[in-house]
Amino acid sequence: MFRSAPPNVPELNERAQHLLKALVERYIHDGQPVGSRCLARETDLQLSPATIRNVMADLEEYGLVTSPHTSAGRIPTVSGYRFFVDSLLTIKPLQQTVVHELTQTLAPQGSQQELLQTASKLLSAVTQMAGVVTLPLPSMRTAFRHIEFLPLSNGRVLVILVTNQQEVHNRIIQPSRDFTSSELQAAANYLNTLCQGRELADIRRNILSELQRDRDAMNQEVLNAAHIAELALQNKKSDGDKDFLLSGETNLMTFAELSSLTKLRDMFEAFNRKQDIMHLLDRCLEADGVQIFIGEESGYKPLDQCSVVTTPYSVDDQVVGVLGVIGPTRMEYERVIPLVDMTAKLLSAALNQQG
Repeated sequence: MFRSAPPNVPELNERAQHLLKALVERYIHDGQPVGSRCLARETDLQLSPATIRNVMADLEEYGLVTSPHTSAGRIPTVSGYRFFVDSLLTIKPLQQTVVHELTQTLAPQGSQQELLQTASKLLSAVTQMAGVVTLPLPSMRTAFRHIEFLPLSNGRVLVILVTNQQEVHNRIIQPSRDFTSSELQAAANYLNTLCQGRELADIRRNILSELQRDRDAMNQEVLNAAHIAELALQNKKSDGDKDFLLSGETNLMTFAELSSLTKLRDMFEAFNRKQDIMHLLDRCLEADGVQIFIGEESGYKPLDQCSVVTTPYSVDDQVVGVLGVIGPTRMEYERVIPLVDMTAKLLSAALNQQG
């Protein structure tokens, strides 16, 4: 049963929808313009090539297909892909072997960073395109396990913070005065005793509250610990620091429509800059389920010939990031969409089990 057309596309009869669906699927498979004779063979409508050409002319007038200058066949436009994805797509259930591979690979083991990197590599390997996973938002639950302070030159201090399942974070801070090694060790001992298992966000709030309320009543050791902890645990993450893990970007070189040096250079520069792609991925955080940007829908010129399929992943029912696939507009949507959806569910479950 065909669904109704999106409001910005004229209502298509069932014959036109059937032919458009056949054309898009054939182009996705072959990457070559599709002619009327090919469509006559592909469909069971018993239509002559002449009748099919007339329907194709109508679809071209609607902006759903276009004719490359070098061929009499036609290819889908961005609008054609959008109509196909929204109204004609038949999602294929994942094969059990694929489900087993995803489940086994995304078992809750290793550090959080390793799990996220595994998800990115897995999406790339299974789709043979680029897999992307954004790092969790700062609001994600992060439990304090252990902290160490090491003195550096010029009054700086190296902070070694262990969180959750042995996730190690390093940061260099510059306190307002120099601290001795014994003072730093005393501060670390105090925090390791007081804060074990508590969430970083709670620790930050309590330290700030205590400093503002009871500074005069604190002994020097507690003041030192509070001052260093305030610097060590403050959340400095800004838009410029947001990041994502990308795997398999070289897979995109295997698609003819993306293989020109200019396109590849623009794409890889975009991947290295990260900020603009992060803005695109951030738009998916509020999405309900899988979201798809086709071609110029992304609003980002280096991805004009690409599609981005994403969905959020969560911890404790709170969305903390997105994952997805970047590939050519002629990707196998019916296969990629359930892969992305299943990977997000498995990643969320694994992160929840890590605690």
